[in-house]
Amino acid sequence: MATYIMLTRLTDKGAVTIKENPARIQAVDKELEKFGVNMVAQYAVLGPYDFVTVIEAPDNMTIARVSAELASRGTVRIQTLPAVPINEFIAKFK
Repeated sequence: MATYIMLTRLTDKGAVTIKENPARIQAVDKELEKFGVNMVAQYAVLGPYDFVTVIEAPDNMTIARVSAELASRGTVRIQTLPAVPINEFIAKFK
C-alpha cells in the first residue's frame, strides 16, 4: 500500500461539529476503513492546517475518492500528498 499525507482544515461547519461532538473525529477514522484505506496516525496541529493524517491506500484513485467523499460533506477542506519512504527515495538515486 502507498502512503499519503492528508492535510485538513476545518470549515466553519466542521468547527461547530467538532465542538459539539469531538468524538466525530474518531468516527471518521473508522469510516476510512470502509474505503479500503488504513489510518496510520493522526495529529491535531497548530498553523494553517487543523489535522495531519497519515494514511495507507492501495492507489491514487482510492485516496482521491476518500478525499472527495470527506470534502463533499462540507466540514473540511483537504490537501492530500503522496509520501515516498526516504529509503525508497534515496534508492532511486543509486
